[in-house]
Amino acid sequence: MNDNSTHRAIVAVWRIEEAKIIAVLTRMLRDVALAEEMAQEALVSALETWPENGTPERPAAWLMQAAKNKALDYLRHQKLAQEKEPELTYEIEGLLQDAAPDLERELDDNIGDDLLRLIFISCHPVLTMEARVALTLRLLGGLTTDEIARAFLAAEPTIAQRIVRAKRTLGDAKVPFEVPRGAELEERLAAVLQVIYLVYNEGYSASAGSDWMRPGLCHEALRLGRILAELAPGEPEVHGLVALMEIQSSRARARTDAQGKPVLLLEQDRTRWDQMLVRRGLAALERAQALGRVPGPYVLQAAIAACHARAKRAQDTDWQMIADLYLALATRAPSPVVELNRAVALAMAYGPAVGLELVDQLLDEPALKHYHLLPSVRGDFLFKLERMAEARAEFERAAGLTQNERERDLLLARAAAC
Repeated sequence: MNDNSTHRAIVAVWRIEEAKIIAVLTRMLRDVALAEEMAQEALVSALETWPENGTPERPAAWLMQAAKNKALDYLRHQKLAQEKEPELTYEIEGLLQDAAPDLERELDDNIGDDLLRLIFISCHPVLTMEARVALTLRLLGGLTTDEIARAFLAAEPTIAQRIVRAKRTLGDAKVPFEVPRGAELEERLAAVLQVIYLVYNEGYSASAGSDWMRPGLCHEALRLGRILAELAPGEPEVHGLVALMEIQSSRARARTDAQGKPVLLLEQDRTRWDQMLVRRGLAALERAQALGRVPGPYVLQAAIAACHARAKRAQDTDWQMIADLYLALATRAPSPVVELNRAVALAMAYGPAVGLELVDQLLDEPALKHYHLLPSVRGDFLFKLERMAEARAEFERAAGLTQNERERDLLLARAAAC
């Protein structure tokens, strides 16, 4: 194997194993920033030794062991073993004496728990939402600072500073490396799901720039959701979010035409929907519903997505069911955006005049003042009611509000059609 192929092999293994290695080292060192530093040192060791000695038979295990050795060397030099809490002291002393194979196996056996802890740390409420997103994508998504910056159209130094500040904040706050319990678990889990949901939405409908979608962000959010579903199988909202992302992702190929222009849901060629992702999404929704709890916001949104997924043609969609689900969602998690979506469902089920009546009640909502979809939806209702001059004005206003170039072109085309 030449140096280039060896380098590619290292990068491929690293992208898969990085989060696990950082999670294990964080448990050993109780410091996210230090754990990431030691993990990077293990990567450097691989880059230095594999081209010369060849790729090891078990490359993932090699990287993990190299990282643990780096951490143990650090602990020896800093003499931190005696300064840690008793249970950690026992663990470190055993490892330092190289006489605890059972503990070594325990470290490996608990990788799932370590990943779950790392997810909760990355999404800790002590951090701003922007910091949570950046840190989660960095530590668990494996994205580089440059990739995160490009995904969110931000300057790389800004993202780098955000990540550094986030790790410093976690250290200063002495955030424990543990999964919260009881009421705190529910609150923190909601924060974790919110981060994954935000990342996915930015990928599914880019808020700015020239691309309609950013598939890389959708992929990372879905990957994180699947990991979380394996680590927290008894949480219906986790399965609900995974179901929602699977079903939404199934439409990716049909959401743009050959020129990359957006294709709206009702106009999509449904034969291009990925049926494997649809089946995965429906199965995840069944798992969420089988847990027998009152449906939360993500389970309800997944149920709405499932109504679309089950309809072979747009005209077969059960809009009355969707309207009922949005009403349940509005009760469970009220927001003007949910009401706007409910207006669309009502219009499809009972006519545009019914939808327009609800939309007009939202015109003074402060949260929707600069939300381009409000005039876009209103313009669609007015168009269907043949109030063309009003519809044109609404589409033009929506085009002026959106920061996405593809969406702006679509809205201006709709305005011209009036």
